Amino acid sequence: MRYPNSNKTFHKKISHANRGMVLEELINEANRFYLENNIAVIYKKPTPIGIVEVKSNDKRKIITKAFFKEPSTLDYSGIYRGKYIEFDAKETKCKTSFPLANISKNQINHMKNVINHGGISFLIIKINDGFYFVDGSYIINFIESKKRKSIPFSNIEEYGYKIDRRNLVQIDYIKIIDKIIGGIKNEVY
Repeated sequence: MRYPNSNKTFHKKISHANRGMVLEELINEANRFYLENNIAVIYKKPTPIGIVEVKSNDKRKIITKAFFKEPSTLDYSGIYRGKYIEFDAKETKCKTSFPLANISKNQINHMKNVINHGGISFLIIKINDGFYFVDGSYIINFIESKKRKSIPFSNIEEYGYKIDRRNLVQIDYIKIIDKIIGGIKNEVY
């Protein structure tokens, strides 16, 4: 990356830990658009942590040791057209399938609970440079069938919904929720 009015070039290293950050930022942008245009209220949930040790210098405090207070559920939650929504963003570099090891048992149980109480739960999966909306019920049924340790890409294409990338909203998952719940579709944009 080259900054304006500078001869210095900076190279950003992308670690495995930050692999899903681009996907999450696109979802965060979509959520901001939905909120600003009174379409939906959906937020990324903070991970609850317990602070063990803090170091401070003159200007700020830095958390140096912490722990997760409880197992993670799904990253995003909110409401759209009176329906509770909860979902997670996942990414894989595997071209042929989505490894089920990418979903924790706690996340699967949480998806079941949301669906059992009338909510909508799903994953947005980035695979093969595409974005797919995969309904939580399909994922749960696939896992419970215990046929494989990964969902074949062909199944994701067949049973999921490819998310169209648009100029205003790169990850427009609300259009897919409209298809699922039926009725009036959001035509704000």
